Amino acid sequence: MTGYKNLFKQTFIYGLATVLPRALSIILVPLYVTSLAKNEYGIYASLFAFIIFGNVILSYGMETAYFRFLHRKGEEPSKVESTSLTSLTVTSVLFLLLTLPNIDFIATLLDYNPEYIKYTIWILALDALVVIPFSWFRAREKPMRYAALRIINVLINLGLNLFFFLLLPKLVVAGNFWDSIYNPDNLVSYVFISNVVASALTLALVSPLYIKIGFSLDVAVWKRMLRYAMPILLAGIAFSINEALDKILLKYLLPPDIADAEVGVYAACYKLGVFMTLFATAFRLGVEPFFFKQAGKKDAPEVYATITKYFTLLGSVIFLGVMVYVDIFKRILISDESYWVAMDIVPIILLANLFLGMYHNLSVWYKITDKTKVGAYISIIGALLTIVCNYLLIPYLSYFGSALATLIAYGAMMLLSYLFGQKYYPIPYPVKQISVYLIVSTAFSYLAFYIFEGSLILGTLLLALYVGLLFFMEKKLVLQLLKR
Repeated sequence: MTGYKNLFKQTFIYGLATVLPRALSIILVPLYVTSLAKNEYGIYASLFAFIIFGNVILSYGMETAYFRFLHRKGEEPSKVESTSLTSLTVTSVLFLLLTLPNIDFIATLLDYNPEYIKYTIWILALDALVVIPFSWFRAREKPMRYAALRIINVLINLGLNLFFFLLLPKLVVAGNFWDSIYNPDNLVSYVFISNVVASALTLALVSPLYIKIGFSLDVAVWKRMLRYAMPILLAGIAFSINEALDKILLKYLLPPDIADAEVGVYAACYKLGVFMTLFATAFRLGVEPFFFKQAGKKDAPEVYATITKYFTLLGSVIFLGVMVYVDIFKRILISDESYWVAMDIVPIILLANLFLGMYHNLSVWYKITDKTKVGAYISIIGALLTIVCNYLLIPYLSYFGSALATLIAYGAMMLLSYLFGQKYYPIPYPVKQISVYLIVSTAFSYLAFYIFEGSLILGTLLLALYVGLLFFMEKKLVLQLLKR
């Protein structure tokens, strides 16, 4: 249990570092929905969907390759570190040189304000430049350093948003300095400016690692890392399609006069599903290095199976808990009731993100066996399902069709990863127990949301009943964890 104890300690710290940046997006929802028009919120949401794509492309799988090659026999860690850092630095600079002179063309092509495109380009480049430094902290099990830097980034971003949207309007007096920088007709730009400044200062804080790691490119190592990383890149692009394409397709498939507003209400209610995303992402950050370290050990399959059960237990409780108290969350985070028309997507998005988290746990087999191509194929299948389902459903169901497409894609990926994994690297997952937890938590969530219609008393009773059921079925495991 000691290994599990350390894992959960690191997962908690990584979780804090992950929860805060993503929690920022939740904290800012009330600010944005009261300060921005629905179409402006939609512009922000759809452009940040493009940023998700860009982040994946500009890191091109090197983060995962970095972890894999650090623990691979025959590889020299210092060469892996310097090669990966050099590679990402060069490609990030090239990206800036290619895109900045062509901002107007890109803006016309995508139908956005050129100013927003400029900020987006800088956010992408700055984020790519901190990928290896942050990976360095994770690889050396320095979660506190990692968390501190992430938290600083969050505080800067949050502080600037609060300044631009709350304080700056009060400082404005005709003809003074603040009046010269305040533009009430272009409030969306402040969202992007806040992100650019926070990303730039974060890069400055991690810049000493550039000197510590050093710049050098071992071509042989680089080629091996790229061969490993390319399927990861394809999988990442596919994941980006699953995660972000819905906001983009809604913009271009719905009538122009309502598209941005529809994206706005969808994106706002989608944020309520972020509770599951926070948990799944934090768990993945903590568990991924642990998975690689366990690879090759005799009891590795049993360890992987146990960790996946842990994830399902905790994830199912979060799923039901959010559904029980979703009416409270929506009043706190989305005070404008006109956004509530999209609330029906919340249970679907939560369940979809639970499936995605399970997929990440199930995908360990192709990472430790170097069969990343199979993982890429699974992700591509999910992406194709996302594209096809969105195209078929959006014209008839609008954003509800996008939510269903997300659930279908993540559910299919989860099942495919399990089936292929049992073929190439059998792991004794407790399938019956996991299935029971998923079915019961989904049924209770349905009762709480649709039948009891947000009744806190009945919903809380359902949650207590479910937690009691888990304790009864996993009493020994729970007591062991509590003792540790």
